[in-house]
Amino acid sequence: MNTSPIQALTELWQAAGLDPAALDHVRLTGHDPVLPSSFAVGTAAQASIAAAGLAAASLWQQRGGAWQQVAVDMRHAAAEFRSERYLRVDDAPSPELWDAIAGAYRCGDGRWVRLHTNFPHHRDGVLALLGCAHDRASVAAALQDWNAQAFEDAAAEHGLVVAMLRSFDEWDAHPQGRALAGLPVFTLEKIGDAPRKPLPPSARPLSGVRVLDLTRIIAGPVGGRTLAAHGADVLLVTSPKLPSIVPLVIDTGRGKRSCQLDLTDAAGHATLAHLIGDADVFVQGYHPGGLDRLGFAPATLAERHPGIVYVSLSAYGHVGPWAGRRGFDSLVQTASGFNHAEAQAAGQDEPLPLPAQALDHAAGYLIALGTIAALHHRAREGGSWHVRVSLAQTGLWLRRLGRIDRGIAAPDPTLAMVQDLLEDCPSGFGPLRAMSHAAQLSETPARWTLPSVALGHDHAEWLTHQR
Repeated sequence: MNTSPIQALTELWQAAGLDPAALDHVRLTGHDPVLPSSFAVGTAAQASIAAAGLAAASLWQQRGGAWQQVAVDMRHAAAEFRSERYLRVDDAPSPELWDAIAGAYRCGDGRWVRLHTNFPHHRDGVLALLGCAHDRASVAAALQDWNAQAFEDAAAEHGLVVAMLRSFDEWDAHPQGRALAGLPVFTLEKIGDAPRKPLPPSARPLSGVRVLDLTRIIAGPVGGRTLAAHGADVLLVTSPKLPSIVPLVIDTGRGKRSCQLDLTDAAGHATLAHLIGDADVFVQGYHPGGLDRLGFAPATLAERHPGIVYVSLSAYGHVGPWAGRRGFDSLVQTASGFNHAEAQAAGQDEPLPLPAQALDHAAGYLIALGTIAALHHRAREGGSWHVRVSLAQTGLWLRRLGRIDRGIAAPDPTLAMVQDLLEDCPSGFGPLRAMSHAAQLSETPARWTLPSVALGHDHAEWLTHQR
């Protein structure tokens, strides 16, 4: 039996440890299928967006505001799960996000692998490993000399991002799948003592909350974008040494300021350490352990800054043999069974991805939910908190929502079909038409008060120096 949207929302709400009475103030409309998928992607979108919105409404009530209604329509939520697809700058189509050789290939043993080559160093590493030219025909020919499992292993050893296609049964039997099987959809853990820190009354749920956003691509940036929509001061911190994908920067940068710091440089390291001293929330999506070596581990920050909310995003989770493995939504879908299951539902042999970067987007809203839940708990009982979100755990949650009979045949919403959900706004890149936020709060409407800007546009400082 499929999980209903309210049941899916209730599961997320319980994982966050928040007051179940808040669920009386939410209204969910629509039903699956709203996207062409055999999975309940619409339910996942609606429940995760509603959970983050309801958490914001609950925090505003905790801060002295009145209870308010939170409404989320499934069609709108599913469209927001594909916000990067509908983005337009100066009315021009968004540039292609995928590199020329990214995608699925059959190896010499007949099994499939998916390559993620959107970043130049990942692309060049794959080409060096294969010893071939940068075109699909050359890559396809080179992979005929490889066993899929061997190529996945070799790519991981070289720090590259490749996944072999697995079925759900294969993933469930895999050591990483077994390691994640007993985990909740996300984890929220008290990691240090600190006095209670209730937030004062405010006009918006997250007014005065300072968030450092050290994430890239979709999941982490969507989490930061959601926090900004409810009033948080979100400062995006990127490295000038790391590549980016401009359309994603534009889409997820709404409401944020943006600075660049080289954390391997003494000055950049010191600046981030200073910023953390006045931050409420630290969100990071670095390679697991990457920030630990620089002195920014969760336990370290909890000791130095009692009351900090630390959020960690990973591809495959924080336990198991793949805890340190790099990954992206498309690869986790491939490795953990979704592409195989969708292909079966469509009656085709070639791997079929979900009709959205659903693991990324859902994880982004879970980041927002976990962050706001931690602020709730910090206000009530004190402490420093660690929120862990992973794409693979998010995928397990999506699986548990059930399958949609004939959902794969649902129409694929075009840009013309979602025009009523888009909003026009300025940006540092030109006039922007982008997806509006699907969570409708009756008293504190979600909105982005700052435009998307180029990376490094702002100084590495908080908006004000007084709390």
